[in-house]
Amino acid sequence: MAKKNSIKRIAVLTSGGDAPGMNACIRAIVRRGAACKCGIVGVRRGYAGLLERDTVILDPRTVANIIQRGGTFLETARCEEMKTAEGIKKAIWNLHQENIEGLITIGGDGTFRGAMALVDASDIQLIGIPGTIDNDIYGTDYAIGFDTAINTALNAIDKIRDTAGSLQRPFFIEVMGKDRGFIALDVGIAGGADSILIPETKTKIEELCSNMERNFRKGKRSCIVVVAEGDEAGGVFAIAQQVWERLKRDYRVCVLGHIQRGGSPTARDRILASKLGAAAVDALIEGKSGYMIGELNGEIALTPLKETCERKKELDNNLLQLMAVLAT
Repeated sequence: MAKKNSIKRIAVLTSGGDAPGMNACIRAIVRRGAACKCGIVGVRRGYAGLLERDTVILDPRTVANIIQRGGTFLETARCEEMKTAEGIKKAIWNLHQENIEGLITIGGDGTFRGAMALVDASDIQLIGIPGTIDNDIYGTDYAIGFDTAINTALNAIDKIRDTAGSLQRPFFIEVMGKDRGFIALDVGIAGGADSILIPETKTKIEELCSNMERNFRKGKRSCIVVVAEGDEAGGVFAIAQQVWERLKRDYRVCVLGHIQRGGSPTARDRILASKLGAAAVDALIEGKSGYMIGELNGEIALTPLKETCERKKELDNNLLQLMAVLAT
């Protein structure tokens, strides 16, 4: 364990899928580091760049005018080599060669698994920051990028609703969420969806059809069904086809896809990213390692990386209950 204020050189990388607000987080890390007399090194392309020693010196001027930009200016990539013992050894060797004493990793589950392996095999101090639009990381109420993603999807749904009302057709809208339904649940409630289909609950096609027919008989002029991409019923196209086979109503499918990852981050994401970035530097200076910096109930919280990988973040039960009430 490092003594307080002994750390002088920190590296930062973004790994896995990009998320709006990552640039704001890097900016906060660099400027907080400068205030604490710590040198900050940026690692390009995540763990892949770490294995290739693809680094750049960062200072307060190099991170000017990036807070409003989506994505990550350090870029990101998947890296299968980091899943091997040899890859971990190589990463540790490169960190030592660069005189890196502390590492901050911004990303999701895969990023934290790589980070945990580095902590277990080396003396490098390491702090993780949750950056994923899926918002499925245990130990934080919100991950960087989630708020922007749901607002991007909501903006699209608001526009689709105009067309759905004009044509009086059901619209099935797929949002991201391969394994979890955080995006679909929040977007569906905020967008006034008639039905929200998520991996955590079983999709009942007959019940879905009955609800749609009842709503049309009530005089509803549109029907919006929000579907998480990982829904267990087979995905948005299969679900829409099954509904058509029963109701014979013409329908349209919209897959929002990667537009949810891009765009200028919201104020909420910029503020969260700034708070977590600065707090990560402070944690390293205080000698902490092997933790994720998150926010719980508005307060900075540290969660062991092992817990973020082993424990499952639950959906808000109140929102699940509200989902059924509001769709009537």
